[in-house]
Amino acid sequence: MSVYRPTGSKVWWYEFRFANQRIRESTKTRSKTLAAEAERIRRRELERSYNGVRKRVTVKLFAIAADEWLCLKGLTLATSSLRIERDNLKHIRPVFNRRLVTDIDAVSIAGYQKTRLEEGAAPKTINLEVGTIRSILRRNHVWGDIQQDVRMLATSDDVGKSLERDEEDALLRACVESRSRSLYPAVMLALNTGMRYGEIRQLQWGQVNFVGKSLVVGKSKTENGRGRTIPLNARLLKVVVMWAANFPDREPDHYVFPAEKYGAATDKFERCVYDTDVTTPINDWKEAWEGAKKRAGALECRFHDLRHTACTRLLEGGVPYPVVAAIMGWSASTAIRMSKRYGHIGQRSVRDAMDLLGNGLENPGEYPKNSPKLKIGEIGKPKEDYEKIGSSGRTRTYNPPVNSRMLCH
Repeated sequence: MSVYRPTGSKVWWYEFRFANQRIRESTKTRSKTLAAEAERIRRRELERSYNGVRKRVTVKLFAIAADEWLCLKGLTLATSSLRIERDNLKHIRPVFNRRLVTDIDAVSIAGYQKTRLEEGAAPKTINLEVGTIRSILRRNHVWGDIQQDVRMLATSDDVGKSLERDEEDALLRACVESRSRSLYPAVMLALNTGMRYGEIRQLQWGQVNFVGKSLVVGKSKTENGRGRTIPLNARLLKVVVMWAANFPDREPDHYVFPAEKYGAATDKFERCVYDTDVTTPINDWKEAWEGAKKRAGALECRFHDLRHTACTRLLEGGVPYPVVAAIMGWSASTAIRMSKRYGHIGQRSVRDAMDLLGNGLENPGEYPKNSPKLKIGEIGKPKEDYEKIGSSGRTRTYNPPVNSRMLCH
């Protein structure tokens, strides 16, 4: 036994040698018995580590491990993020639930990726699902053994589109005709601010400043998006004022787009609204949005593409990247990357940009009058014009591709 108590101390220490090193540590206890036990455990830990012997852990089924992980995540994740993880597990559980976490390897994950691709899932969606698997395995100390063999699927940043002007006009006309009276102002808000779907849905009247002609974004997907101020242009301000007229008793904590039901009244089945709850945000515009797209000529467009459209218009208008980032709610470090992803610059804008290179010429499109004229296929000057320089047998040519040694005579 090598436990001892230093002079003047009531706490026991232990000291021993291991692998030619002196191990000297305090046990933080006044009990000699506990100190001796602490020394024994410490020796055993060092011996296991030195010989590569791992401590045996309890093996769990993936189903149990997933439930435990989800329970812990419920304490820290936002509601929307937790919903995404649950959706991911709906696809993961049928494949892995009955397996032990130690039996899940890179091959089985690659097989899962292949199956999901065959089912039509997008690579980005599959990567999110693999990310959920990774988190569960990491908590159970399994991921480290297979991490280097797991490959995420390649994704493309060109997902999404920007609406053409005629498509935008057709969509807005369809929104006006929609039974959902809030669809038109919501779409106008997205097109003229670039706000996300959730940011619009959660918007409250207290965030709208009619005097300052601006609004402040509340809840957002990112830290940079939360609390940003977006000015309202004249077109959008007019729409917001008209929409606010429907809520004369509005309060700052009331939602701009409240939950409400729609029906038909009178013999003409005119649109009517009832059961409006200003303290609850609208659930979604899914049905109204799909109907508007059909009336707009079967337009292929997601609601999120309205954000792409706003970003594209800003970039085509020459707005600097930092300003675009501030409006869209991106960090300065990701401004260029996100602008590249969201900005769908059209060929017309590219052609106009290239035309700028020709501005300032006296005779644009004309070849300078005094320039030398070369015939097609002519390599260089006639042979008699070659200039002899240097020693015999070497000739300099005006045609760089021709080696001077080829002209020896």
